Amino acid sequence: MTKAEIVTEIANKTGIEKIVVQATVEALMETMKSSMVNGKNIYLRGFGTFLLKKRAEKLGRIISKNTAVVIPAHTVPAFKPSKEFANAVKSKVKVK
Repeated sequence: MTKAEIVTEIANKTGIEKIVVQATVEALMETMKSSMVNGKNIYLRGFGTFLLKKRAEKLGRIISKNTAVVIPAHTVPAFKPSKEFANAVKSKVKVK
């Protein structure tokens, strides 16, 4: 599902104009991004947690040059779904 599809779905369900919904979705995403850039996790009850995970320094390889490269420690964003959300997906989505 794309952002445009999300905006359309919300507009259809709520009756709010698409432009207003789009601005709201954009503001939500911008707020979430800035919070995570500032080192804060985001907790949405019943949905999940957007959290920051620390990756340790490790040794990688460039296979084409056959050389080792040190990948420095860094932080990456991650998502952990709530138990209710994960169970709903497990019960409804079938693996093909």
